[in-house]
Amino acid sequence: MKKLYHSCVIAFSMFSKIPVPNCDWSEENMAYMMCFFPWVGVVVGGLTGLWGILGKYFPWNGCLYTVILMLIPFFVTGGIHLDGLLDTADALSSWMPRERRLEILKDVHTGAFAVLTGIVYFVLLYGAYSEVTPEILPFLCLSFPMTRCLSAMSIVSFPKARKDGTVAAFSKDASTRRVQAVLILYMALLAAVNLYLHPVYGAVNCGTAAAVFFWYYRKAMKYFGGTTGDIAGYFLSICELAMLLAQVFVQIWRGMLL
Repeated sequence: MKKLYHSCVIAFSMFSKIPVPNCDWSEENMAYMMCFFPWVGVVVGGLTGLWGILGKYFPWNGCLYTVILMLIPFFVTGGIHLDGLLDTADALSSWMPRERRLEILKDVHTGAFAVLTGIVYFVLLYGAYSEVTPEILPFLCLSFPMTRCLSAMSIVSFPKARKDGTVAAFSKDASTRRVQAVLILYMALLAAVNLYLHPVYGAVNCGTAAAVFFWYYRKAMKYFGGTTGDIAGYFLSICELAMLLAQVFVQIWRGMLL
């Protein structure tokens, strides 16, 4: 139980800005960290749902409501996954050899392509969030733990682009199979909840997540030879946006038919 507690603390310490107690970041304590990564998504989804419901009662215009709704994930996580999105966008846009792309991922400087990617990402994100209604709000909330389940699964299952680093350490421990089993259980439960709430929106949520996950695997293997923490963050950011856009498009389509 102590190992699980430490793994939970480390997961929230690494992937969120939520204050947690200090503990030793040893390989033993980090063994089950990925089991608790989706829990950060549960917190993000819970706060998003709470604001999505209560924020409507505050006396301000829809623009500010949408901006706060959109930024809740970044307030909770500190933008750690956005950093991966921008770094990976720079690396992919360089069209350099694989080794050079991996070096760009570690570069602390922000390139022009990262800036452009960030602008386009937030414009699309704002547009999608501005279309969120009570009908699709639950599926937006569910997308946060879903994407983190898939991101965690990739970290413990995909080939590693680098043989060193934090991500590579997760495939060396005997606990990997147990972590994979827990993540599969999470994903099955989340899929069931999606389909229970609404068969159409639920299927779209699950289908979009699966499609982006497959695309992520192909892209990571083709351009980097595996995944890294930055590439996993790139996937998570793209997947969250894609899932929300898919929900919005289905909502519009259903509105035209009904």
